[in-house]
Order: sequence, then structure tokens, then C-alpha cells
Amino acid sequence: MAVPKRKTTSMKRGNRRSGHSKESVTYVESKETGELHRPHHVDLKTGMYRGRQILEPREDF
Repeated sequence: MAVPKRKTTSMKRGNRRSGHSKESVTYVESKETGELHRPHHVDLKTGMYRGRQILEPREDF
């Protein structure tokens, strides 16, 4: 049976687990309205995506 020869150091363990943390959500500012929205997503306030009108603009924000 395979048994580790030495104890894994906390640095090695931490480097292995470095990808386990949650990523923080990124927001970008709209050039037209100044509102924050997710990159590569439709701006729900204006309904615009990549310069085109995709959805009807919403007024209830």
C-alpha cells in the first residue's frame, strides 16, 4: 500500500488548494449609462448588448 514518506507541508497543501476559492463577480461600467453590468451579458437597464438593442428597456430599476 502506498504511504507518503513525509508530511505534506502547509505551503504545498495551500498551493494545491489555491483553485478552490470562489471567484469574485466582475462588473464593467456601461459607456452610455454608467451602470454596472456583467461583461458579455445584456445590460438589463438599457437592453443593449454589443451596441445592439436586444431587450426592451426597463423602467422599474
